[in-house]
Amino acid sequence: QVQLVESGGGLVQAGGSLRLSCEASGRTVSMYAMGWFRQAPGKEREFVAAISFNGGSTYYTDSVKGRFTISRDNAKNTVYMQMNSLKPEDTANYYCAAGRFWRSSSYYIQNNYDSWGQGTQVTVSS
Repeated sequence: QVQLVESGGGLVQAGGSLRLSCEASGRTVSMYAMGWFRQAPGKEREFVAAISFNGGSTYYTDSVKGRFTISRDNAKNTVYMQMNSLKPEDTANYYCAAGRFWRSSSYYIQNNYDSWGQGTQVTVSS
């Protein structure tokens, strides 16, 4: 397994931006598909975005398409998510996850990821 630590969360006004980072250790992240999930209070954790092991493919949930961008720097063992035009409904605890799979349909499913970070809180005020 790989150890993951998220950072970059915080409080921002609606329309603002944040960039989340997920730093991996233990194993090289270049071997893993990486994803971001989020969980709002009282709701189940949901898929947000994911990126293939080499960065060649990205996946997004509909509500963040055009606003969020996932990227990775395998040399730094780090995955990023740039979040623009933030909305109050984006408020949640954001989790980074790593998994070893290749089917495009697999990126959206939480159970396919076997390593998770502790999360970073994002709060968007209206």
